[in-house]
Amino acid sequence: MAKSLSLAALGSLGPNVSVPNYRRDSLSPGIVHIGVGNFHRAHQAVYMDRLFNKGMNLDWAIVGTGVQAADKKMFDALTAQDCLSTVVEQEAGGSSARVTGVMTGFIRPGDTAAILAHLADRSTRIVTITVTEGGYFIDPATGQFDPQAPEIQRDAANPDAPATAFGLIAKGLSLRRSAGLRPFTVMCCDNIPHNGVVTRNAVAGLARLTAPDLAKWIAAEAAFPNAMVDRITPATTDHHRAQLAENYGITDRWPVFCEEYIQWVLEDHFSAGRPALEDVGVTFVPDVAPYEFMKIRILNGGHASIAYAGSLLDVHFVHDAMAHPLIGGFLAKVETDEIIPTVPPVPNVNLQDYYALIHRRFSNPKIGDTIPRLAFDGSNRQPKFIVPVIADRLKAGGSIRGLALESALWCRHCAGTTETGKPISANDPNWDRLSAKADAARGDPQVWLEMADIYGEVGRATVMREAFGAALNAIWTHGAAAVIADYLSTS
Repeated sequence: MAKSLSLAALGSLGPNVSVPNYRRDSLSPGIVHIGVGNFHRAHQAVYMDRLFNKGMNLDWAIVGTGVQAADKKMFDALTAQDCLSTVVEQEAGGSSARVTGVMTGFIRPGDTAAILAHLADRSTRIVTITVTEGGYFIDPATGQFDPQAPEIQRDAANPDAPATAFGLIAKGLSLRRSAGLRPFTVMCCDNIPHNGVVTRNAVAGLARLTAPDLAKWIAAEAAFPNAMVDRITPATTDHHRAQLAENYGITDRWPVFCEEYIQWVLEDHFSAGRPALEDVGVTFVPDVAPYEFMKIRILNGGHASIAYAGSLLDVHFVHDAMAHPLIGGFLAKVETDEIIPTVPPVPNVNLQDYYALIHRRFSNPKIGDTIPRLAFDGSNRQPKFIVPVIADRLKAGGSIRGLALESALWCRHCAGTTETGKPISANDPNWDRLSAKADAARGDPQVWLEMADIYGEVGRATVMREAFGAALNAIWTHGAAAVIADYLSTS
């Protein structure tokens, strides 16, 4: 019979489960993490678990919290099991399970006073954040922080009772400044180009609306290192829970299943010290931009490239999409011909070897990653992962046929049915708008490109308008499979 995960049960878990060799009462907090989701627990928490298992830096434990509705569900799940998490790493050749115990507490989301007390506490030296790519209040048309966003305006009107992660961080830094404490480092762990800069702009930009002097202090004194984070981590399902109970004898309310591969490249810029993460596999570099550029374009752009083709062709799992001759072929061609040529050299990395690694990871049959996950939130992801690549190709005078086809496949996906007529569930915060635009674009493809907040100047470029229009019209006339096959037949 499976055992419910708890501190008391750690000693009785099976020999096939790795458990912490450090005691919870030996840890003291040094990090507050906002947005405790699957990726955080499969990534940052795993690195800290490795460090603590070495007996190092035990004063850098994590206290979690959040600002979203989903964070409340995670709070209920994790606090019921002493903030422990089971992480199952899966590869074609097998899997392994470990329990991490690096989180010493979880502040109830919405308890603003308690969150601010932790942020203002002397022991908090780093604040980390994962709030998804779309949570940084970026104007897609300009790529800059949007101070007019309703949530930002709400926090600006209530600086002592913030509701966003950035409002909490700004108020926490304000309290530290008043107390004469050094600012904590703010470390973004989301997949956003220049994520440290983006986070600094959001925090300082919000502060600037009500406290310009605080904004100047934040910009000058607080550290916001850029980072590249990478680990494929699907959403947890009941199948995962059952699999964990059957294979490892653990009942975990919210386990994490992920691939074995993990990477973290981080700028070594901290305002109040840091743990020795280089001892457990983190790569510290003076400039993370080449690494994040490579990852966001080749991996995240690759995910976008197969998401909508897979959706329209009724493929559910990513590894099945990779085995599909049209979808796998489309990815290989668009990566080789259009995406990889836009990626500058990366120190000690061969880009073709990196793509081969990505291909292997996408093809992992054990991870169970899904096309619906990749297709989620296209209105936020396309401007970050695809549209900039098109812009660079246009500037260079290169072909954008594959990338224009990817955009057309996204548009057709947003029409709401697969090629066989099955309904596609709403999977974007802007789904109603996208569906209406996709319906109108069936008669006039340019309507889709007129979404300036997504496409900007790219949507007005003649080459893009012609390539996109031809691709979308062909999809509606001949079907996605035939259009992809035609694309693959050309050199």
